[in-house]
Amino acid sequence: MSGSIAQGAGRTRGNAHILHFLVRLPRPMGDVWPAVATAEGLAGWCAAVDVLQPRLDGAVGLGELGSGRVTAWDVDRVAEYTFEGGGRIRFHLERDGDTASVLRFTREYRGEGESEADWRIRFERLVERLGSA
Repeated sequence: MSGSIAQGAGRTRGNAHILHFLVRLPRPMGDVWPAVATAEGLAGWCAAVDVLQPRLDGAVGLGELGSGRVTAWDVDRVAEYTFEGGGRIRFHLERDGDTASVLRFTREYRGEGESEADWRIRFERLVERLGSA
């Protein structure tokens, strides 16, 4: 089974943007969780990691995405990182049968500098990494 990336809704209000993606992954949740909730995992496909304290209210610094705090942490299911200046990324994992999972992703940010295409490229790297693991 290979992964697939479905673009969800993207909304813009003034300079505030919200992106949603639904990513089907060919691995069970336990294999995907480290990719979204550890420094090594995120650095492999998403962004350079300056710091990641894997717990609620832990510090997080994800390179060009920003620095802030862990604002949701439900082990093996939800990791949310909120950045100083008002940005957020949320990874929500769900089971998809016994051997696969679905990642529901939300990105909120202000201003310019990111695009749906940038995130699609990131998710293609994630699918590739998990497919070859």
